[in-house]
Amino acid sequence: MIDDNPSPLGACCESASVCVFARALRARAASCELAERRLWAEGDVIECPSPVARMNCVTLAALLHERARFALRLPGPGQPLMHAQAMRLHCGGLLALQNVLDAPRPDVHRLIGAAHERCSSLTELPWDAIVKSLSAWQPGRARRPPKP
Repeated sequence: MIDDNPSPLGACCESASVCVFARALRARAASCELAERRLWAEGDVIECPSPVARMNCVTLAALLHERARFALRLPGPGQPLMHAQAMRLHCGGLLALQNVLDAPRPDVHRLIGAAHERCSSLTELPWDAIVKSLSAWQPGRARRPPKP
């Protein structure tokens, strides 16, 4: 099981500005105009320099988890997600939001801005359509057939 926390650093070295959707950004399922990569030890960390934007992303991620919990058979709040569950929730959720908003590309910061423009709150989004699209999301990588 993998902790639901997006930080690859672990609790002892965690930064308060680590990107909530870092998995989706690393998988190139989405982008973010605010994301900043920083080298740390043998890897990199994706951070958000804007506390307000990060709070919006935290809110969106929590709503995605809450609204898709039954459909994706996710564990309850505070329970760790497996990597595949987190990827499906974040990548599929951002793509579903892009589809619902008819956005040209899945830029996290712009999607949240568009969602706020269209609805008064992220809670007012058409969650039925988002969860339906999110549930249908599959990883884009083609699987190789097993060797005979």
